[in-house]
Amino acid sequence: MEKSLLEARKAIKQSYSPYSKFAVGAAILMKDGKYIHGANIENASFGLTNCAERSALYSAYSMGYRKEDIVSITIIADDKIPVSPCGACRQVMHELLPNDAKIILTNLKGDIKETTKDELLPYAFVLENENE
Repeated sequence: MEKSLLEARKAIKQSYSPYSKFAVGAAILMKDGKYIHGANIENASFGLTNCAERSALYSAYSMGYRKEDIVSITIIADDKIPVSPCGACRQVMHELLPNDAKIILTNLKGDIKETTKDELLPYAFVLENENE
């Protein structure tokens, strides 16, 4: 897990957050050992902002990876407690992460909470046949 935490720290450095001043980084560990980074990228029109979690997942999928290739996602921010994904990210994570993916929430102080996508969003929207 230590490597994942270091990779998330690399990702947070890429944040563009001049409005909220709340930088977030995400690092996805793939089964092939590669890490895919994401950072929150803000915009003066706040609805156009993209979170770190979605940036990382969309990058991974754009590179040809799929949910079966993902081991874990580590998310970091300078917060008092381990950072919590927003609702939109929880929904995207629920659909694009495999059921057994580790979700590691942390902060710059080193506090860690490990969770699952079902714990983060127990009543997610799903494809009709996804739970069969």
